[in-house]
Amino acid sequence: MCGAIDLGTNNCRLLVARPTRDGFKIVDAYSRIVRLGEGLGRTGELSPVAMDRSIEALKVCAEKLARRNVGKIRCIATQACRSATNGEDFLGRVKNETGLRFDLITAREEARLAALGCLNLIDREIDICMVVDIGGGSTELSFIDVKELKRREETQKYAPPPIRAWSTMPLGVVTLAENHPEPDERGPWFDTMKAAAREHIDKIDGLEPFREAFAAGRAQIIGTSGTVTSVAGVHLKLPVYQRSRVDGIWLGDADARNAVRHLLNQTPEERAQEPCIGPERADLVLAGCAIFEAVMDAWPAERLRVADRGLREGVLYGLMGRYATKRRRRRSRRGGRPA
Repeated sequence: MCGAIDLGTNNCRLLVARPTRDGFKIVDAYSRIVRLGEGLGRTGELSPVAMDRSIEALKVCAEKLARRNVGKIRCIATQACRSATNGEDFLGRVKNETGLRFDLITAREEARLAALGCLNLIDREIDICMVVDIGGGSTELSFIDVKELKRREETQKYAPPPIRAWSTMPLGVVTLAENHPEPDERGPWFDTMKAAAREHIDKIDGLEPFREAFAAGRAQIIGTSGTVTSVAGVHLKLPVYQRSRVDGIWLGDADARNAVRHLLNQTPEERAQEPCIGPERADLVLAGCAIFEAVMDAWPAERLRVADRGLREGVLYGLMGRYATKRRRRRSRRGGRPA
């Protein structure tokens, strides 16, 4: 069996899976909101309380991996540990206290792994697929050449995604929410967050060649994040979150925006009662929605596909040798360029 841990700015997630003929079967999973990046934008450091929360969650992950006798394990850390001055020291503490050794991956590899985890949700009849991964501390965009993917798949069963361009924005649900706390009188508050996200999007270079495919209806968006899955759950009016109902569904642009408006019209207390939001995410979800809408405004599409999958699944494919993936420990640069 193989195990993958994704330690992000907001969440700690584990998947344990067994290889199958066509992919893998999940045998155990774990997710906890740890807010590792809480206050990071203000201090530049991971706080002692946030590190303690994260280590407690990682101890649970280590126990699950040991109990399952998992043979292959990869643990990855992303934006919070990349940007914090004490990020690498924290990962050293994690190794000492849990036995888990983390790779501090670059934003480029983060984008690749998210795209890899979503490959079987790509419509093979379009030209370009943009994978949007809205995290706690950053947002990654990956543009996959679907024609080239189909060509590769004719001769290679597990063809790696041909990413023609990628970019990362140092903006996620935690960082945006902390920079724009929710006021009592919200007024233009949400639009201000959208404008902050759009400012970062407008700085991205080299993506003009893909706009033609979007304009012609030959492009697809896949949203992989808690924000997008939460919006889908709200749209479906689920009494409790169900991955089987959410993962892989198509969500119309108007339906997504209506779900966002539903959340925006609620008080924080009302959002906390939403089954697909809950009290731990009630203060963050609208920041994620602002990034989500800013991306949809910049890259119009009639509908998008929702993915309750991403980094961990990409890591598992790599562990199983199904796709060629690179491991890097270099620090990320702030922007992206064609890959």
